Amino acid sequence: MSKLIDEIRFTQELIKIPSITPRDLGAMNVVTKHLKKLGFKCKLMSFQKKGTEKIINLYARYGNKSPNLCFAGHTDVVPAGDLTAWSIDPFKAKIKKGYLFGRGVSDMKGGIGCFISAVSHFLNQNKKFDGSISFLITGDEEGIAVNGTKRVVEYLKKKKEKIDFCIVGEPSNRSKLGQMIKNGRRGSITTYLTVKGKQGHIAYPSEALNPATPIIKILDELKSRSLDKGNKNFQPSNLEITKIHIDNEVDNVIPAKASATFNIRYNNLHTFNSLKKRILTTIKKIEKKFKCKTEVKFISTGVSFLTNPNQTVKKIQRIIQKETRQKTKLSTSGGTSDARFIKDIAPCIEFGLVGNTMHQVDERSSIKDMKKLKSIYLKIIKSFFDKS
Repeated sequence: MSKLIDEIRFTQELIKIPSITPRDLGAMNVVTKHLKKLGFKCKLMSFQKKGTEKIINLYARYGNKSPNLCFAGHTDVVPAGDLTAWSIDPFKAKIKKGYLFGRGVSDMKGGIGCFISAVSHFLNQNKKFDGSISFLITGDEEGIAVNGTKRVVEYLKKKKEKIDFCIVGEPSNRSKLGQMIKNGRRGSITTYLTVKGKQGHIAYPSEALNPATPIIKILDELKSRSLDKGNKNFQPSNLEITKIHIDNEVDNVIPAKASATFNIRYNNLHTFNSLKKRILTTIKKIEKKFKCKTEVKFISTGVSFLTNPNQTVKKIQRIIQKETRQKTKLSTSGGTSDARFIKDIAPCIEFGLVGNTMHQVDERSSIKDMKKLKSIYLKIIKSFFDKS
């Protein structure tokens, strides 16, 4: 008989470790300890690139048969912010009025706790099921994400480890458990633009070249032109300007340089390269018109992807709807997640707790929701390996 793990107590144990990204402080050891007791073979992996923090990651597997159902998540959390603004200590994991409070409870230590608890209950009754269960847990999701899931996926590819389906336990619901399954995500491209002009006296503009004018023209043209109208799976792509900067200490000098940063969240009608080409075309056109010089840098933090609603996705959707009595919809809304790496090796969806307090003061999750999520995960596991 496998040891049954309680989702609330496990999550409390994990919350009490202030694993603020990129520090682990023993959080991964907590997960490993419990999984080993259940019979999982655990491999801890540390990755570090020059100039970055060393990140601890875990890949654990029970069984060696196919199909392999994987759960993915992260133990790192964002900072707690102003501690005096919290009604309780963010790392004490206290229960108050039916809610478990703590940094990371919804995003996403609670999700890990619920799935591990569900697995413990499944294994308690199904020691010799026909398949495998695995966990891919990182400590680098809330940070720059270069030494976490991305590197583990590379390792799994090299080892030819097959994952047949993956559930990412991110808080996919905004206000009620069961509202939404994420079956895809938009891509993200950030552009860092610098326009170089010629400094001069403000009273003699013909002898200078003000970079503010072309950078405004570039931003206006890019922002005012619609990228697309969206499609049945994705909302329209959207550009947002996040920074505009001109370093000028006085008011009577035309500056020599202006810079701006903007981000596009894009759907599957575009690619990183197609957007890069589109942006550069606009920049070069205005650069030529104003006879200025530009410097451009592009960063991609994820490409758009979609997990088609196959039989597994539809089965999961039906289970969630039945358990929560919500009209569970498939969505590609929101930011990026580690699913953007996992989709290279397995179809994946995201489903977890309600996330309307994640990253906020007094982050919390309903005890009732956590127990319900454990029950949903258990039914998904049973359904996945049920061949009848």
